[in-house]
Amino acid sequence: MIIAKRLHSLLLGASLLAASVPSWAWGDKVVDSKGGPAVLQTNFQPPVTQIAEQIYDLHHLMLIICLVIFLAVFGVMFYSILKHRKSLGHKSASFHESTTVEIAWTVVPFLIVIGMALPATKTVVAMKDTSNADLTIKVTGMQWKWGYDYLKGEGEGISFLSNLATPREQIVDSSLKKNDNYLIEVDNPVVVPVNKKVRIVTTANDVIHSWTIPAFGVKQDAIPGFVRDTWFKAEKIGTYRGQCVELCGKDHAFMPIVVNVVSEADYKTWVEGKKKEMAAKADDPTKVWTIDELKQRGEKVYTSNCVVCHQANGKGVPGAFPALDGDPVVNGPKAAQINTVLNGKNAMPAWKSVLNDTEIAAVITYTRNSWSNKAQENIVQPADVLAARK
Repeated sequence: MIIAKRLHSLLLGASLLAASVPSWAWGDKVVDSKGGPAVLQTNFQPPVTQIAEQIYDLHHLMLIICLVIFLAVFGVMFYSILKHRKSLGHKSASFHESTTVEIAWTVVPFLIVIGMALPATKTVVAMKDTSNADLTIKVTGMQWKWGYDYLKGEGEGISFLSNLATPREQIVDSSLKKNDNYLIEVDNPVVVPVNKKVRIVTTANDVIHSWTIPAFGVKQDAIPGFVRDTWFKAEKIGTYRGQCVELCGKDHAFMPIVVNVVSEADYKTWVEGKKKEMAAKADDPTKVWTIDELKQRGEKVYTSNCVVCHQANGKGVPGAFPALDGDPVVNGPKAAQINTVLNGKNAMPAWKSVLNDTEIAAVITYTRNSWSNKAQENIVQPADVLAARK
């Protein structure tokens, strides 16, 4: 029963995601989401892994079994009602207990359950076999973005954040035309090679999230303080989309997942380019920045990471996230704000493992010089953040 429930959870999550992820029609133009659901889609997304194909087949097998049971039970019932009705002179039988009936309604359901459980067990066991992976990627769920760290295999050391790429104005203004991949597009997609086994290790910084790609047959919860894993082996080059499917807060709908499956040659090219990009972005924590440089850099960090909670005007969300405009911590000694950003406080997560020293110094400097804030210690250097980490 536990196996059946787990498989049912996976099938239900995949079907709900297939039904809930948007695709768009503008006038006479019907638009399918590339790598996501199709317009008027009623079935699962086309599978591109062996596990997804097995889930797809199991889904149809279960439906067929249920249909056969439905027809058999209701067929016998309606036949009995019509053929043995009182108007034809039939009288109801009178008997107490029947060993034959007792055995039948025990053995037949048992055989049905075994017939369903055997193939399902094979698939569930295969889903948990993460051994001999060619590539291992750590996935960290955050409110409300994903963090990716390539731990083993080609690309080891690559690390980046993946945010929703749909412009905020499209979300808040219903009159604006939406992108073809509205709410399921990101700025930094995951890139993996085709026909390689990829192990996904999941965890979370704050609350429970769930990393899901329907076309892969993958759905794995990311739980704070725990490490879970799953895997996939995509057999077709392309772009595949999913979402967080665990209710994780007010911006739960804005945590899309995009995986680009590419050829081995293209993957090597991507790895080389990504490592060069990371090296170029690496910041020296001993560098002294001007206040204008920090504010300019800090505004970008704030827009990417803080605006969903504290809002662009710094007013926050009453009852949920505090305002930064006029906040005593922001306007007080810088050490207190550095500590809060590094280690988190209340609903705010710790950013010390997400942002580097320069990014934290920049965003703090930005908040201390924005809106109505006039902090006396109005500039924070990366060295100040580095010292606070120790």
